[in-house]
This record gives sequence, structure tokens and C-alpha cells, in this order.
Amino acid sequence: MAGAAPTTAFGQAVIGPPGSGKTTYCLGMSEFLRALGRRVAVVNLDPANEGLPYECAVDVGELVGLGDVMDALRLGPNGGLLYCMEYLEANLDWLRAKLDPLRGHYFLFDCPGQVELCTHHGALRSIFSQMAKWDLRLTAVHLVDSHYCTDPAKFISVLCTSLATMLHVELPHVNLLSKMDLIEHYGKLAFNLDYYTEVLDLSYLLDHLASDPFFRHYRQLNEKLVQLIEDYSLVSFIPLNIQDKESIQRVLQAVDKANGYCFGVQEQRSLEAMMSAAVGADFHFSSTLGIQEKYLVPSDQSVEQEAMQL
Repeated sequence: MAGAAPTTAFGQAVIGPPGSGKTTYCLGMSEFLRALGRRVAVVNLDPANEGLPYECAVDVGELVGLGDVMDALRLGPNGGLLYCMEYLEANLDWLRAKLDPLRGHYFLFDCPGQVELCTHHGALRSIFSQMAKWDLRLTAVHLVDSHYCTDPAKFISVLCTSLATMLHVELPHVNLLSKMDLIEHYGKLAFNLDYYTEVLDLSYLLDHLASDPFFRHYRQLNEKLVQLIEDYSLVSFIPLNIQDKESIQRVLQAVDKANGYCFGVQEQRSLEAMMSAAVGADFHFSSTLGIQEKYLVPSDQSVEQEAMQL
């Protein structure tokens, strides 16, 4: 509209390796935000995503399909996905035409799980950079499966990947350890959870790895990797259980702080009401992962019985 002041939009770019729970996160977070009163638009930027469980406001599949690219160019899934992102980068006018009518919404971008896109390939970073020019303030929400904490060697690899992603994507960044409700099924942790979330003294990980004959030969390499991570001192994690609204709230507060989103009065009241209702409430996601709350209110009969006993 001519003469209208540009409206700053906020949102999250949900990234992470395949199977880390990005689509489930977008569904759970969108339901939580709607319960707070935010208008949410979920944008699928992953052309390999099929059977989306959430209501999709914009789907990159309308622009380019991974299957069509693989058939036409004789590419595998990885090469095809990189081509799709390069094609989207070359046709950002299509994306802007889709996003402009959604001004006033809070955006959740469900991004591809191709690790290269977030560590060294330039297409996704260029797309995010262009969105910033459209006055869209994004926070990168990087999901990592919490089962990597059970293996010190894998955890060091995750730290390196997270650091590379933070430096390459060039967005305000929040790292999450996803699927925390399942971590007990993965095995016993060598250290307390705080050690992994705060990325404390990593020399303990090196000592733990030294007990393994295989990794003992690579101690110098692991020492250099650990030194690199500690020198930057950027990586830390927030544990996430998508079925626990207090966990989602902690993540949302970190994201809002990172991209500068300010709470409205009505949303703050909604948040306070939701959290106060959580006391003594059984909160869970249904089969459709919608938010449900079952309030534990005693019946009049039980109140009378307790009074008679007193």
C-alpha cells in the first residue's frame, strides 16, 4: 500500500539434520503460539517434505518439486535438494509474493535437513539474507537429536556442526537438544545434563574418550576440535520436550530475545494464564499434536469427604 509504513515481521528459521524433529517442532510451536494469541504462518521450504502435519501457508513444492528435479536432471536426493534451494534463491520474487500478504503473522520456516546447506552451501544463507532486507527478523533454531549426548565422540561432532552452522548462517541463533522426553531410552549419560547444555569443560569428554582404544589414537585431533569449540565459546543448548509447554516456553523466550520480538499486553496475559493453569494439570499432545489440558478440579463430593475427615 502506498504511503504505509513497512511492518516488521518476526519468525524462526527451523534448521537441523534429518530426523531431528523440525516438522514436529513447527507443529508444536505453531499450536503453542496460537494459544498465546499470535497469528502464525508456517512456511515449508523443504521440497522433500510430504504429508505435512501442519496447516501450510506457503509450500515451496508449488515452485519446485524434488522428484521432478531428480527425474529431469538425473540427480540423487542430495544433489536434487541443493538444486531446489538454488532454484528458490533465483526465484525469490515468488517467495516474496507469497509472504507479503501474510504481513502481521509470525513466521515458522521449516527448512531442509541437508547439513551442507547450513555449513557451507550459500543458497539458504542468501535466502535468509534477502528476507532480512524485506524487514523480516529471523532467529535460526537449530535442532539436534539429544541421543548424541550418550556418545562423547558424536557429541563433539555435533558441537563442531553447530558451531559451523552458527558461523555460516549468520542469524541470531538458538541451539536445541530435541526429543528430551526420549533421552532415557538412548542410554545413560556420562555426565549431568547441564554439562551438555552449557557445554562445560570439554576436557572431561577427552578423558572419557581416552578409555576407548579406538579413540585413544585420535586424542590430539579431538583436543584440537575441543580447543576450537572452546575458543569461539558460542555453542550452548536448550533442552526441548515438544510435549511440555514449559519447555516450549523457555525456547520461545530465548528466540524472542534473540530476534527482538516484544511481548504484547494481551499475549503476556495469555502466557500467564496458560502457565498458572499448568499447576496440577495434565498437559499432553493428542494424536494430532494439538494442545490439550485436563484440569484436576476436585468434585463437591470429594470436598465434603475431606471436610468430614477434618
